[in-house]
Amino acid sequence: MLDKKKKVQKEERAVLVGLVHKDQTEQQLQEYLDELAFLAETAGARAVKRFTQKLPHPDSRTFIGKGKLEEIKQYVQGRNIRIVIVDDELNGVQINNIEKVLDIKTIDRSDLILDIFASRAKTAQAKAQVELAQYQYILPRLRGMWKHLERLGGGIGTRGPGETEIETDRRIVRDKISLLRKRLAEIDKQSFTQRKERGAYIRVALVGYTNVGKSTLMNLLSKRDVFAENKLFATLDTTTSKVIFENTPFLLSDTVGFIRKLPHHLVESFKSTLDEVREADILLHVVDISHPAYEEQIAVVNKTLQELNAHDKPVLTIFNKMDLYEKNTFDEWLEESTKNEILEDLYERWQNETGGNAVFVSAIEKRNIDQLRKTILDKVRAMYRVRYPYKTEFLY
Repeated sequence: MLDKKKKVQKEERAVLVGLVHKDQTEQQLQEYLDELAFLAETAGARAVKRFTQKLPHPDSRTFIGKGKLEEIKQYVQGRNIRIVIVDDELNGVQINNIEKVLDIKTIDRSDLILDIFASRAKTAQAKAQVELAQYQYILPRLRGMWKHLERLGGGIGTRGPGETEIETDRRIVRDKISLLRKRLAEIDKQSFTQRKERGAYIRVALVGYTNVGKSTLMNLLSKRDVFAENKLFATLDTTTSKVIFENTPFLLSDTVGFIRKLPHHLVESFKSTLDEVREADILLHVVDISHPAYEEQIAVVNKTLQELNAHDKPVLTIFNKMDLYEKNTFDEWLEESTKNEILEDLYERWQNETGGNAVFVSAIEKRNIDQLRKTILDKVRAMYRVRYPYKTEFLY
């Protein structure tokens, strides 16, 4: 009971803000705001209201128009709203101007994602990566932001003659960035050595949008207890296990989930963690087929894989959460033959799109997991024949 009270006390009430513009439709914005609400929930906030506006492009000073900003001000007064979350990236001037009018904390989507990553980081590497991304996010916003960043350090001995406050802040941030990069370079060397010591095994990596069930599948395939929950970015650190299917061993890695509008600095900072993806022989692209925007999520993952130069690897697409897909798609009165027809069309479409490299499963119900294991085993053995043909004991 005490824990429940604590959770209620810590939860912040938030409003969400988004724009419909030439590159973003009303429907897309609502989907993005749904995701933003889930991000807010993951961070410990509850979205109580959404404000949207149609503009050709964001206002350079306040992101939204003055009238809409006044509407938000009228709403938040007296309602104990603690935070405004904007779905797109804001610059320092915009943050400053919005906070001047509303008199409450304002953050953007990138800042929210960074906050979640910071709360989820457990290892020294993940903590350093997130901290680096946070400082890189802060640096270009220093001039416009409304408060002095005392938390970064400073004080006696840090200010040079004639330096202004903003210049000191920038120097502190740049020094921190440099220090973190050096620290990460050392960790990367250690990680590279560890990967080299794993021996000549085929490497398989789970990739996908955040919250699609990668960690649950990792647990099923590796028989290992990897942390999994229905929240975004449950996994930050790559987890690797040695798995054996029918006397054929391989290395299976679970990786951080991708998301729309993932902050660029975060992708850059986490590239070392995602070395498992770049160095993998086979990728298992997990998709939440029950999600209304699953096709867009597939596109986001494919785009991120291109950024990581990992898009040309053999891929098996695993359409997960078939139980939820059927629940959302089929009414009780629908005839079994019609259900089967719809499912057959779905299977045929994606087998064609993936060149026959698709499997449909439900990790929660453990549905079709045997077929998934067999498909992975076939691909791993085929890769052994190419990569390590002398390891004949793994090929049959």
